[in-house]
Order: sequence, then C-alpha cells, then structure tokens
Amino acid sequence: MPVQKVNDSSDLDAKVPSHLQRTSITNLTMTSDPSHRCVKATVVHKGPVISCAQKDGIEMLRAEIKEEDLPQSTTEHTSINVIFFGTLAKDFSESVRQGDVVLLADFTIRKSPSFLRDKLHPCQLEMDGKDACVYAKYTYVPLNMLKHKTVVNVYGVVTFFKLPFPSKGSDYCSTLKITDQSDVKVSCNIFSKKLEDHPVIFRVGDIIRLHRFKADMFNDSMTLLNTYGWSAVTFDGITDSPVAPRTSSKSFHFGESDKNTVQELRQWAAGQSLISSDPTVSLSSVHPGMYFDLTCQLLAKAVMDSRCILLKVWDGTKCEHPLLNVAVASDALEGESTVAKDRMNLTANVLVYDNHVEAAQDLKPGTFLRFYNLHSLLQKAPDQQPEQPEHLSFHLHGGTTYGRGLRSLPAESPDLQSLKSVLENHVDLDEHDDINDGTLLEIWYTPPEAVVLPNDEEPDGEADTGPPYTVRTCEHNTQQLTLAQVKRSTPPLSCHVRARVKKYHPQQLYQCLKLFCSKCKTMKDVPDDSAVAKVFRDSGRDNQPCDEQWAATSSASSREPGRTISMHISRDMVGESTHMQLIFIEGTTLDEICVLSRDYKNLVPVRSENGRMTLMDLTAPFLFSGDKRYYGCKRCSLNTFENPVFTGVETWDEQAVAEALGVQLMQYRLLIQFELDDRTDTLEALLWENAEKFFHVSAVDASGSQDLQDKIQTIMDTIQPPESSLEERPWLDICLSVYTVKDDDINKVCFQITNTEIREE
Repeated sequence: MPVQKVNDSSDLDAKVPSHLQRTSITNLTMTSDPSHRCVKATVVHKGPVISCAQKDGIEMLRAEIKEEDLPQSTTEHTSINVIFFGTLAKDFSESVRQGDVVLLADFTIRKSPSFLRDKLHPCQLEMDGKDACVYAKYTYVPLNMLKHKTVVNVYGVVTFFKLPFPSKGSDYCSTLKITDQSDVKVSCNIFSKKLEDHPVIFRVGDIIRLHRFKADMFNDSMTLLNTYGWSAVTFDGITDSPVAPRTSSKSFHFGESDKNTVQELRQWAAGQSLISSDPTVSLSSVHPGMYFDLTCQLLAKAVMDSRCILLKVWDGTKCEHPLLNVAVASDALEGESTVAKDRMNLTANVLVYDNHVEAAQDLKPGTFLRFYNLHSLLQKAPDQQPEQPEHLSFHLHGGTTYGRGLRSLPAESPDLQSLKSVLENHVDLDEHDDINDGTLLEIWYTPPEAVVLPNDEEPDGEADTGPPYTVRTCEHNTQQLTLAQVKRSTPPLSCHVRARVKKYHPQQLYQCLKLFCSKCKTMKDVPDDSAVAKVFRDSGRDNQPCDEQWAATSSASSREPGRTISMHISRDMVGESTHMQLIFIEGTTLDEICVLSRDYKNLVPVRSENGRMTLMDLTAPFLFSGDKRYYGCKRCSLNTFENPVFTGVETWDEQAVAEALGVQLMQYRLLIQFELDDRTDTLEALLWENAEKFFHVSAVDASGSQDLQDKIQTIMDTIQPPESSLEERPWLDICLSVYTVKDDDINKVCFQITNTEIREE
C-alpha cells in the first residue's frame, strides 16, 4: 500500500482506520502483538533505497523515527529503526522527508541487529507485508520554536528579500527574512543551481511555505538553510487576493489547512502593517536622490555594452522633473518607438548595470516588471549649457545591496490591476507620430570615442570584398574601426574590425587546450600521457590493499602476474544503476584505467596510504569518465578524502564528484593568440572566453574527441591556409574588446576577440 499523505486540518489519527490502535515506541518488545497496532513518530533520518541481498535483491530503505510527544521523564528507547521493503521503500523515499510526522501500521517486530552500535530501540520495525501502510503529514513549526540542527517545515511572511544572485560557488543564492505570529524574524538562505527553483517573491508581505529546511545558529541568530529535497511555495500577501501557489514544482501538496494558514498570516500581517497597499512608487512621485521600487511596463531595450543595457519603461504617469532621454540608433533598439512618450515626459530610461544585465537581456518588450532599489539622479547632457536644467536619470546599480534587482511580473498579478487601468487610459501615442528618428540625435548619448585617422589609413577597398568567414553575434551597434584606429584609441572600448589572420600561436593546436582554475585563476597546459603515466607508476609501488570501512571492494586480475586491481564502490551508491556509480580504483596503470573507462563511468584512481584510501597526485586526472579526463587544482583543492560525502547527490557529474572529494575542478579552455592584419596595422588579439562559440566546439568535449580536434584544425587551415599569402586569406568580421591589465605595475593594453563565431554553412 503506498504512502498516504495528509494535508487538511484534521489530525493525523483521524485519517487512520478505526480498527488501528496507537501504541508507544517505548512499549514495544519482541513479544508485543503488532496486529491492529500503529505507531506515530517523527522521521529523524532516512537512508537511500538500496538492494537487499538477503531478499533476492528486493529494494529496501532504512529510516529512524522518534516519538516526540512523550513525558520529559521518558528518555530511553524513544527512537527505533524501521526497514521498508519493495514498492513501499521507493514510495517512502519519494514521499516522506526528514521532519515529517508518520503513522505506521501493520508492521512486523524484529530484533535490531544494530542495537549495540546505534543505541536505539532493541527492536526494529519491518514494513514488508501487503497490508503494511504509512500515513504521513507535514507539520509546521512556529519560528519562535526552532531548534538548533533540526530539519523543519515553516510558514512565514516575507519582510525582506534579495532576488537570486550568483554565489561564490556554482549555485544561485536567494536570501530573505520571514516572520510569523510569534513576531520572531528569521533569516533564510537558499542555494540552487537553477533559477527557476528559487522562490518567486514579488514584494515584502508575500507568504512563503518552506519544506525541509535546517535550522542553525549563525552569529547568535537562528537561520534556515535548504536541505536535500527542499521545496518553497509562495503566495500573494494581499488579503482579498486568490490563494494561488507560485512554484516551479511539478507536484506539491496543498490542502484546505494550507489555505487557512495563508489566510491567517495575511490577516495578521495586515494588522501589523507588514503589507503595503502600494509597494512601489509611481514616476509622478519620484524626486532626485530617491531609492525606490517601480512597477512598470517595458517598451523597448538596447544593449549599450557588455556591462550595461538600456530599458525604456513607463507606468502611465508623468514625472514632475524633465526625464533624461538616452538615445540609441534605431536599428539597435528592440521594441516599439517611444518618441511621442519621450516628448510627453512619460518614458523612464533605466540604465541597468553589471550582474543585472543577464536578467534584463531576457525581457521582452511589453513585459510588466518591477525594479527594486532603483536610484534616481539629476544629470546634465554633455552638450547642455550651464544655465539649462538637469534631467532626471535612473540607474539600477550592480550588486544586491538592499535587495537591488529586477524581475518580470505575471500578467495576472494583483499588483498590476491599477497599472493596467492607468495604461489603458492612454491612447496609442505613437500610432500617428511622424517625428523623424533623426530628432533623437539631439538627445544625449555619447558612444566611446574613436580616433579619426586620414583616409590613407583605411584598408584597401578592393581587397575587402567577398563574404567574411566569421559573423558577429553582439547586439551593440558600434563603429567599425581600422586596426590603426583601434591601437590609438583609449581603453576600455568595444569595437568592430575587419581583418585577416597573419599568423597564430600555438601552431600545434593540441597545445591550445588549457586547464583553468576559476578560483585562483591559474592556467596550465594539459599534462601529457608520459607525465600522467609516471604518476600512476609511482602510486603503484608498494601498493597495499585498502581497508576502508565505507567501500565495498571487488578485485580484478591484472595482466601482470602477482598484481591485483581493486575496485571500490561507495556503499551509498550500491544498488544504483551502472551510470550512477562512483568507482574508486587502485593498483592500475594509465593504459588499464583507460580501457576500464570504456565500460565504467566515473572512475576515480586512488592509492592506499597506511591502509587508507587517498587520491593520487593531482598532476594526474582525479576522474576518468569515458574518453574525458578531469583534473583538479593543486593549490585550491581541499582533498577531504578521509570523510567524503556521497549522499544526497542526484547525478554524479564531474562537478558533483569534485565537490564530494574536496577537489577544485579545473575547467578546460581553448586559448589561441591571433596576429590580425588589415593593411593599416597589425595587432595581437587573444581568443579565449569566446573560443568555444567561435569554433562551435566545447573545450571539454574536444579534450576527448579526435574528431573535434580535427574540426578546429580544419577551421584554422581555412582561416590561414598553409603556404598561403595574406591576400589569399579570408576576411574576418570581428568584435574586439580593448582593455588594460597590470603587468609589473605597468598598465598594458590588451585585445580580445569577443562575440564572434565561424560562419556555419
């Protein structure tokens, strides 16, 4: 019988059939009659689903449950192990999480084989029969009742939040503060690789439900942190709005009791003035120097450069101060013409910087959005006279201080009803507008300065014919310069050039594949096979079998008499499919592990030291996966191999393996230096950050594929055919970035090819 979830306001016991009678864990003995009995307790630990050899490979799961509502004098045998078998094990794994309250019925009582070791109840419960059943209910803990190191479910009203931002690792991080009727405020940190998994919060006062969060003390304050299997559901905090859950989860439980909890929190928050009827400020109320939230509609956008994007928005109200208009070329603007709205002082031109650019680039004209912590400033246009008034400009600065950010709002959001009403009162201002776009030239926007050179420094016009071999993928519309002009310009600068490849380095293209550490910024060559093979030989000398307690070991005979290759599989991985196994292998050579990697994924070469397993020197790969080899950074790796963490990992990719072993994963990168020539001058430009898009080849895939390496060689032979003259080589349209770096305390001007790809036929 599958796990039955209870979500309404009824007590868990009321959902259980009447013929079952509840008994206490402390009263269970080997002579107890379990028929028509049930046990109610909290799940404090849940293991993985594994294969049980004693029962012909049937799936099983071990959990620990603890009885909470007992007299304080009762201290012994309040926790007991429960073993689930078959489909019930799998269903329990998917449906029940740590912290949930469960009620078990139709169980069998057996002697616990681990009693002397774990000091729990001398008996254990086995859920094996066809009538065995589990009833489970989510329980929610008030914020003032949180206990250190416990996993809980909570409800709260959002009093502060930051939109997801990149953490120092590979995840995005959301931070928020919540409160409830206990009037206690608790901070919460959420880490997840996918943006769509983060809670969707639109404003202070929204209601949030958090499942399976760990309570922990940080700086003398209680903090909540998401754990494995976590989930977050949010609701609008407005009292009379529909109770509609906002979540990316495909399946979640939401019953009548949840609805009542949301309504109660709404009523309480309204009485505490936690929810504002109007959380944002209209343009008509903005004055210089304000930091404010703005709800508006996006009219058009334009990319200014790699760190700035312009969003032209309006909310239907007219600002009291003249608004600064940032003009761009018409072909660079995506969206509707805003000339008439600009003229009526209705358009706010918002410059979005740095970490917010990525989110802004995904917005489509017509989208409703909200800015958080937007800054208004008075600013003069460069060509304005001193006596002319300053104009109001808007900036969304980089960083996340005070919740700074922006996000789109769904069209059905209750907060948009008043905004839509205001916008509908306006006629289409641009429908009959006949203003020429040339008028925009009078409005302030200063592109990067370019040095104007004599006509004799232009490239030969006749030679610059035919389709280029590359295509620029940038969205900005900048002036095309000659290389001579670029070398005389002042960095930083993004520009377009048209040039040929005079030569490139390295000529041996396998050397362009590098290993890069994103933490310490170290870049090194990929070790050749002779160096890696030497590490394997040195590790194999005097190698002794490993006696690790957490590994299941099997042995395979080596080609050399008297030598054994040992393969260790983490116990936490036993029972998983082959492609999910993490296999540690010792006593092997480089050639042998390469052969084994054809049949096994995720091979970790190890050596034994004093009978304990440890990683080999990180000169060699720490992971073999098919044809790919992955390396770690010697400087930044922690090597936590004495206490690796294997649980809670859904997919054993190279990043997950590295994190479990305490290894700082080095990334494969392509690095080539071009010497470009356009007849006015030459310059050396790096192809690095854009190299994978340039060749349409992944660096990590190229590391293990001769075909992809041959593809790169073919492209280079086309750009610079062997034995060809410069005039015979194709022209390349290139987006070039000019910047400076410190070299022995001297600013050195550098050039990098960006936003450029080989044209695909």
